[in-house]
Amino acid sequence: MISIDNYDFKGKRAIIRVDFNVPLNEKGEVTDDTRIRAAIPTIKKVLAEGGSVILMSHMGRPKKNPDPKYSLEQIVPAVEKNLGTKVEFAGDCIGEKAAEMAKNLKPGQVMLLENLRFYAEEEGKPRGLAEDASKEEKDAAKKALKEGPQKEFVKKLASLADCYINDAFGTAHRKHASTYLIAKQFPNDKMFGYLMEKEVKAISSLMEAPAHPFCAIVGGSKVSSKIGVIKALIEKVDSIIIGGGMTYTFAAAQGGKVGGSICEPDMFPVALEILELAKKKGVQLVMSPDALIADAFSADANTKEAPANDIPDGWEGLDIGSEGKKVFREHILGCKTILWNGPVGVFEIDKFATGSKEVAQAIAEATKNGAYSLIGGGDSVACINKFGLADQVSYISTGGGALLEYIEFGDLPGVAAIRD
Repeated sequence: MISIDNYDFKGKRAIIRVDFNVPLNEKGEVTDDTRIRAAIPTIKKVLAEGGSVILMSHMGRPKKNPDPKYSLEQIVPAVEKNLGTKVEFAGDCIGEKAAEMAKNLKPGQVMLLENLRFYAEEEGKPRGLAEDASKEEKDAAKKALKEGPQKEFVKKLASLADCYINDAFGTAHRKHASTYLIAKQFPNDKMFGYLMEKEVKAISSLMEAPAHPFCAIVGGSKVSSKIGVIKALIEKVDSIIIGGGMTYTFAAAQGGKVGGSICEPDMFPVALEILELAKKKGVQLVMSPDALIADAFSADANTKEAPANDIPDGWEGLDIGSEGKKVFREHILGCKTILWNGPVGVFEIDKFATGSKEVAQAIAEATKNGAYSLIGGGDSVACINKFGLADQVSYISTGGGALLEYIEFGDLPGVAAIRD
């Protein structure tokens, strides 16, 4: 496989898939440039080696082409500031103007294409279908899009450049035109960017050769969204800490009372299956014995503590309780490898963030003591940043869904497309 470090970029135009899906304020200004900063080393590498760069990304979920609200023109100042180089904006991602600009790029120059998702061909999802369209009609429209327009879209993107770099781990789990299909157009000139390379190495080493005891902390509100990853983790880890709203589905499935807590009754059989599978594999499932409960989902709510499986009606669990904090902390400190995906409470509201803060602090302390810690998923990353501990853990992944799918399936389409 070609590496960005041994490829000759001199005189070459590199089209780089980045993840510039960044938050904007009402003035269209970037409010968090973390994703832009993450891509800078790869861009600078190409420029330093005498190449030119064509950047492509999506932003948001636009339903039409063009949609000024989602135009990447808004982020040009932030990209220029971080890169220290002028960035030309193409105004489109295919078409004559984009092709002409790419053709005339000189070594050291950078251009940015317009939002890829302005075209339905990027995701391969047809637009304009009637709301009451049948499954057969939807499938036919999707097939027609992929067999014609999407192929042309990919060819036009690929024609802009001499080589392809994927540096967008956060979208690597999608079989989209710019993350998967385009790689086939560059059989001998495709590679990972530095960010993608780091992500793949970090997660591969975590899943293939972790130091034990290995603990995964899985939070979030719904069991249904984490079934696959929990089952995959049971095959790899020594223990799983279950936190967040999922706690109450597990509690209720075993006959507990959870009041008005978030709960998925249709997931009871799955929760019991996971408990049985963990027991069979010798994997310890750790859950908080108590909860911080509230009489409303609000910062002004009345709160008290109760057993996690005996919550009164009219109350809901929004964080772990005092005993849960002790249990989670002690367990984390006894581990050599730690994966954290998902907060253990409603961390956006300060009074329900103390459990997640305790988890974050315990992970930082374990890391200081020699453990390897990987934080992944938007909310977990937001947690670690909120508590000022980002520099005290081993690795922070930029991918949420991508990280979970990598763990669940052992690979990602965007990763496989470069390796193949």
